[in-house]
Amino acid sequence: MPPRPLTRRSALALSTAAALSPALPAVARAPRPGFVARDGMALTLDGRPYRFAGMNAWYLAWLGADADFGDRDRLGRELDRLQADGITNLRLAASAEHSPLRNSVRPAFRDASSDWNETLLIGLDQAMAEIGRRGMKAVLYLTNFWEWSGGMMTYLSWVNGGRYLDMNDPAHPWPAFPDFIADFYRSPEAVGLYHAWVRAMVTRVNTVTGIAYADDPTLMAWQLANEPRPAGGEAAALAVLPDFTAWVNGTARLIKTLDPNHLVSTGAEGLKGAVERPDLVLDTHRSPDIDYLTAHIWPGNWSWLNLDDMAGTDASARAQTADYIARHVGFARELNKPLVIEEFGYPRDGNRYDPAAPTTLRDRFYGEVQAAVLADARAGGPLVGSNIWAWNGEGRARNPDFRARAGESAWVGDPPHEPQGWYGVFDSDRSTRDLIRAHAAALAAV
Repeated sequence: MPPRPLTRRSALALSTAAALSPALPAVARAPRPGFVARDGMALTLDGRPYRFAGMNAWYLAWLGADADFGDRDRLGRELDRLQADGITNLRLAASAEHSPLRNSVRPAFRDASSDWNETLLIGLDQAMAEIGRRGMKAVLYLTNFWEWSGGMMTYLSWVNGGRYLDMNDPAHPWPAFPDFIADFYRSPEAVGLYHAWVRAMVTRVNTVTGIAYADDPTLMAWQLANEPRPAGGEAAALAVLPDFTAWVNGTARLIKTLDPNHLVSTGAEGLKGAVERPDLVLDTHRSPDIDYLTAHIWPGNWSWLNLDDMAGTDASARAQTADYIARHVGFARELNKPLVIEEFGYPRDGNRYDPAAPTTLRDRFYGEVQAAVLADARAGGPLVGSNIWAWNGEGRARNPDFRARAGESAWVGDPPHEPQGWYGVFDSDRSTRDLIRAHAAALAAV
């Protein structure tokens, strides 16, 4: 949709300035019954350690919508499967911006106006109600660094006269896309539009349950964004770092002001989203309003794993994964905060997408990440849980090339810009689901 006339710029800028003011120390308060809380390096639930085996399922709001693109019966079936496998924590999208970018998801939650998509919002309400009914917890992220759900590039396009870059555009090779997004953090207008969405979501009342999101124990945490990073290249990242840090701290303070009951996290990847600089990881998680650290692990996307020679590079990829986990456990210890490995993914054998392709190497990778979580839990460390990326369930690619087409609603864990089946776990992946079930049981027994 075309950008909305920016007649509210001054008001949005004032709102943003207030949100980005220096944060006051968080006031300690007793956690409410049923709410996940932080106690030093631990998460707790009703006075006991809270650890979890989790899953990403970004699309659950779309399934929950009472619309031709929704499927509430499937929503229930998928949650039942996940519950049966011991999954107790789900990470899902609470945002999507109607975007000119290629491959961005449709429909979206919002456009440049303040006229939200209530059908999709009610879909999120339905998903949260069903998650809560099963005693599970949810993490909701409030925008995206990447293009597949609109995200920060789309916010920028709404305030800069419609300028944007597409990811993977040959005319603008890496790191042009993430470096362009650095302007989001510098723009009071773009951040103001985002903060308007944050306010709307954090103060929303669930239309299915009648419970305000701020009062709902189903919610574990609000998350600033999916994989926010200052920029792509080191020079661009360091140049925008004051603005990026102000955005992190100011948005976290805004959320805590509106909702003091829930945890807040960044949604960041860790070192890979911080141009490999430990000081950036630490400095953007020091705020008392950021409750825990996050790390994402993508060997196939980060060239740790050669997708044309998976068998030959698998051992090296797993060794680098173990080192990455250990380094982030160290960061969490230094900050005295918990750590969640909230995204980790691995292709099927041969980098194939078909559900019939084996998952031998993937299962080994999952097993080693889960073993690290379990070992750290037994040692009383900060690593409290993990969320696999991602749950495909009964969703299947609609096309023989495994590519999504505009207007389709297959809803799998692989976003619309990626091959449908690349990283997602299908309901038919018995060995993987057995592994998940065993890990969940072992973690629950700690």
